[in-house]
Parts: sequence; structure tokens; C-alpha cells
Amino acid sequence: MAVVALRHALLIVNPASRRGATVLASATRAFARAGVHCDIHQTTGVGDAERIARTEGARYDAVFALGGDGTVMEVVQALRDVATPIGVLPGGTGNLVARALGIPMSVERAVGALVAGTIVEIDVGVLEGGRVFAFAAGVGIDAAMVAGTSAASKRRFGVLAYVATAVRAALAREQFDLRATVDGVVHHYRATSAMVANFGTVLGGLIRLGPGIKENDGMLDLCVFSPASARDVFRVGCRLLRQDFRRDPAMHFHQGRTLVLETEQGRAMQADGELLPGVTLHATVAPRAARMLVPPTLA
Repeated sequence: MAVVALRHALLIVNPASRRGATVLASATRAFARAGVHCDIHQTTGVGDAERIARTEGARYDAVFALGGDGTVMEVVQALRDVATPIGVLPGGTGNLVARALGIPMSVERAVGALVAGTIVEIDVGVLEGGRVFAFAAGVGIDAAMVAGTSAASKRRFGVLAYVATAVRAALAREQFDLRATVDGVVHHYRATSAMVANFGTVLGGLIRLGPGIKENDGMLDLCVFSPASARDVFRVGCRLLRQDFRRDPAMHFHQGRTLVLETEQGRAMQADGELLPGVTLHATVAPRAARMLVPPTLA
């Protein structure tokens, strides 16, 4: 952990995200109140945030991303293993990374907390092709949630739109054959959801995905859920809420540095809320590869 003195920051804004454009003025006022000079770059398409952070980021005390998780991960991609710290300002729908880091959902409060915050180093997952994720990647219910939530629902209901879609997918109990290879050891499951998790909590700590998941331990955690009945779904949900990870036929956990998930053709996969092509998810951990700003009380 380290304290950073911020005087000059780069703010990368995705105006197409759910709240990116509407809260930009609030963010700039918050930076001004904190005495931080802020240069603003707005994105116009996929890849812009990564390009801007890569070419401009090293000149600043910190780079802030205002947008959804996709914008955040483009910045992390650009500044992976770079000294410049990253601040996440919640402007999207799920804001998974911001929530996992304990960042306030109010952009003004988030700016104040991060400008006065500290730096932590977190692991990132690296997919084939070099794409990275910070929170989790997976197949099954989480991917169905991403694929099945409409843009209109996200704009109207925010994160609750994702929750509603996830509940429907869980109750549907659509199972698939999963071959999971963890550091060379093969496991076979009939699953409804499989997640390669870096952070362990969802919705600000309301739900924990598995036992002992830490974002800075140099490991990724595989969480497989295979409820066969509505009663199983209810039991698993209660266990996740209570953080009860005793042996259960519908919950399976493994930890490793390289994880490969293989499913049948046409099964959607996702990483930090972005859909992935293909039928195989190959993830390797990059230990402490991202330097993130967090509120001082969480460091």
C-alpha cells in the first residue's frame, strides 16, 4: 500500500456508458474542489480508452476511468505492470470493479475518496489474446445475465436489471457439460454456472462467491455451481449469502494459476460484464499487475 499525492490527473470518459456523460460535470467539480488539475479525454468507440491510457497515462499522477467495467478494463489493459495508478469512477450499470474495491457509487464521493486514498496492487486475469479482467470471467448464469439484459433495462433500472436477469437464469437451471482444467488437473461437472473469480464478493459484499478468495494472492478461484432443483437453488443462494462453504453437492471450488473452461458450442462466456467469443475460456493470473486507487479506510 502507498499514499499518492495527486496534482495532475487524466480522466478518460466513456460518454456512451449509462452515466458517463451525465455525471462528468460532477466529477470535474469534485476534482477542482480537491485541488487536482484534470485533463479530460472522451472515447468514441471500443479501444479508445486503452489507446488514450497507453499513450498519455505515464505523464500523469493517476488515470481515472469514468464509464462501465469495459472502459475500466481497457485502462487496466493499457497500464498493466505500469507504475501509474488507476482510479475507477462508477459510470456504468454493474460497476463490478468499483463495488469490489469499495468505491462509492456517487461519482463526487468517489473522486473525494480516491484523491485522498491509497494505492493497492491487485492480481488480474489474462485471457488468450491478452485481454484482462479484474473481477471475474465465466460461463452460465453470469454470462446469461450479461447477454439477456437489454440496454433499455440497464438504463432504466441500473444494476437491478442484471439482478433480475440473473435470478431468472438461476431458476431456469439450464445445465451444461463443463470440462475445467486447473493447473493441469481436469475436473468434469454438469453445471449451471462456472466463474473464474479474482474478487470474492458481489454487490458490495452482500454475496461471497467462494471461500478464501483474495484479489492479491497470485491465484484465481474457480467456483462451479450445479443445482439440480429449485430447492438446490434456494440452498445455494442462502449459503452464498451466509458465506457458508461447507461441502455441498451443488458447489465446487478450486484454486490455481491457470484455469481453462471448455463447454459445448454456442455457450456464451463473459469477462467483467463483456461477452467473449469462442467456447473455451483460458485464464492465467498476472500477480499484482494493476495498481488501483482505493478509499483510505479500505487499504
